[in-house]
Amino acid sequence: MKLHNYFRSGSSHRLRIALNLKGLEYDYVAVDLRRDAQLGAGYRALNPQGLVPALEVDGGVLIQSPAIIEWLEERHPEPPLLPADAAGRARVRALAAIVGCDVHPLNNRRVLEYLRHRLRQDESAVQAWCATWIAAGFDAIEALLAADGARGRFCHGDSPTLADVYLVPQVESARRFEVDLAPWPRIVAVDAACRELDAFRRAAPALQPDAAH
Repeated sequence: MKLHNYFRSGSSHRLRIALNLKGLEYDYVAVDLRRDAQLGAGYRALNPQGLVPALEVDGGVLIQSPAIIEWLEERHPEPPLLPADAAGRARVRALAAIVGCDVHPLNNRRVLEYLRHRLRQDESAVQAWCATWIAAGFDAIEALLAADGARGRFCHGDSPTLADVYLVPQVESARRFEVDLAPWPRIVAVDAACRELDAFRRAAPALQPDAAH
């Protein structure tokens, strides 16, 4: 496996976590978004959308982190990232979708670059934009976590699931955008529990090969 990704990309971060939880080895291929490497002809030949991550495997290329993680779950089902029961799977998918569909896309680098350069917004406005959508998503997740009386240390139960795979990179992003996490103690507790696990620690942006450049 070759993982084309960027250390600070939230979708790359979540895929690194999933690969680590599955115990899968991969070659790390850095795509430097700071230099727009994702827009070059070489990378677009792999992913015409010009986004990270992309996973080269079995002679082909998989794109879009939700699709790649679903492929991982089907191809490498142990340990599972989804609960055994249908209601549990629906709940975990919903928690992941709050991040993957409603928060992260609005804080994606290309959106923020559009705000900065096309709409000429300063950094305080960009920070406020990010904080607004992170808070909206985290309010909902916190409420769902609070309503689950049977919840363990993680978003669902006592082992990490797809929901945690999505949540932790978004918490990392919230800290980077200087969002105060105090209003969401359950999210903070889940993040802390995840960070005790090697699979999450090794996936952290600061530990990736391209983080120092």
